[in-house]
Amino acid sequence: MFMRSLQATLFSAAMLAFSAACTQSPGTSSQWQDKFDIAGCNVQTTGRNEYFVLEPGFQLVLEGGDTKLQITVLDETKTVDGVETRVVEEREWKDGKLYEVARNYFAICEKTKDVFYFGEDVDFYENGKVVKHDGSWLAGKNNRAGLMMPGAPALNMRYYQEIAPGVAMDRAEIVSLTDTCKTPAGTFSRCLKVKEGSAIELAATEYKYYAPGIGLVSDQEVKLIKYGVVKEK
Repeated sequence: MFMRSLQATLFSAAMLAFSAACTQSPGTSSQWQDKFDIAGCNVQTTGRNEYFVLEPGFQLVLEGGDTKLQITVLDETKTVDGVETRVVEEREWKDGKLYEVARNYFAICEKTKDVFYFGEDVDFYENGKVVKHDGSWLAGKNNRAGLMMPGAPALNMRYYQEIAPGVAMDRAEIVSLTDTCKTPAGTFSRCLKVKEGSAIELAATEYKYYAPGIGLVSDQEVKLIKYGVVKEK
């Protein structure tokens, strides 16, 4: 979800860094959690935690610069690596033209409210036609589900969101729990600030902000303009 391009020259170094950095201990400042007790969870396709809504019909719309992003929780599921997941569709437009459509697969732990990420199918468009599928991956075989949003986020938590070596190795660090976010849709307090990066493209980072009860409200220059439940057409 964070970076789509694969840079082969960085891959070997990134895998060495990944092997050295992975750990099962969350909440530390020097290591990245890459193992999650999904098998010990009663995972569900519908639910929410404070910063992530996984309920069919819920939609976020963000705009900024030449970009529009629409995120919709669909009334649709998909089985990935033996787990039934919820489909969340992301549509992105550049200069008014459809640029990308991603179908993301999530499930939530009933007890902890951790939201796990099982992969995505990605279509990139040019002139209305699909031209590539960069960034697509699914949990299974050499890939594993990551943690998209912890149910109990804590300052300095570091964790992998995607674990698909060579394709998607996105990871996140929680850097604040107390930000105020001003957007066209309103001003939100107690926002979660997340620094996202990739073990494949080590120099690339970005910041995202999540508001309680809503979810993503700011992604770089793209800001929330509306949110709520919509009816699927």
